[in-house]
Amino acid sequence: MQIKQALAERILVIDGAMGTMIQRHKLEEADYRGERFKDWHTDVKGNNDLLCITQPQIIIGIHELYLEAGADIIETNTFSSTVIAMADYDMQSLAYELNVAAANCARKAADKYTALNPAKPRFVAGAIGPLNKTLSLSPDVNNPGYRAVTFDEVVAAYYQQISGLVDGGVDIILIETIFDTLNAKGAIFAVKKYFRDKGVPELPVMISGTITDASGRTLSGQTLEAFYTSVMHANPLSVGLNCALGAAEMRSHIEELSSIAACHVSAYPNAGLPNAMGEYDEQPHETAHFIEEWAQQGFVNIVGGCCGTTPDHIKHIAQNVQHLKPRAIPALETAL
Repeated sequence: MQIKQALAERILVIDGAMGTMIQRHKLEEADYRGERFKDWHTDVKGNNDLLCITQPQIIIGIHELYLEAGADIIETNTFSSTVIAMADYDMQSLAYELNVAAANCARKAADKYTALNPAKPRFVAGAIGPLNKTLSLSPDVNNPGYRAVTFDEVVAAYYQQISGLVDGGVDIILIETIFDTLNAKGAIFAVKKYFRDKGVPELPVMISGTITDASGRTLSGQTLEAFYTSVMHANPLSVGLNCALGAAEMRSHIEELSSIAACHVSAYPNAGLPNAMGEYDEQPHETAHFIEEWAQQGFVNIVGGCCGTTPDHIKHIAQNVQHLKPRAIPALETAL
């Protein structure tokens, strides 16, 4: 079953936080390094993507917990698997390999659960993060015109990441946690270029932005409608929001997006807003209650969780939306 067919039948559930689950393992520097990188010249603790190579059983185990909880879509552990982000650890040379390894981990878990219940196929989304360098904002307050990276460098980094994800066997490309739409446009361009170069059909693309505060804008200053308009040329499978906000704060934005989107709508909020210690207190039944209401209102097609959410959150969300109808894609007028 293709994902478009599944979306026509029901609301699909995407997984929850990877970092939250990795933290539960209380890994130390040696755990991240493994045997292969035991003599690496920089500290690598905190490089969660590296675990796809050094501790694949942990990553596969986390994927399986989310699948067991009811997730239809699991995201690869590749939020930072680009030459640009890996420069923090001087591991640029590993970028392609990280994506292949992460896709393999997710593929094994998804295929195992699809085989257990072929009527509920599981899909792997290749996660493409926003980068730690931005095309729209200067890192130097004294030089607003300065940029730490070029558009061509962003495209090249994403192109390599996409190549690794596809070679590893993903079903979907997920451009997520977008706070700079120009970076996202680089990712979209890289997707189009990759599949054009290879001469093979494009994989479906999911796009998920981030509204950073009560202003209702992205970090680079766009309104939600402007963001949507900026990325729709990609002809995405879905457009949605994730991260930054809890479900209570995200609701009005999801309602707005559902009224303008000529594609499926996704939403995977954080488990509320972080407390003073930076931790998330919203309980699974609370998050699920918010998302159930969105589904009842006909706002969403794909739902799940971001920071602070766990398999228990995903289990409650899946149970609460399983009998509700997916959002109908509106027939929107287009300018001639």
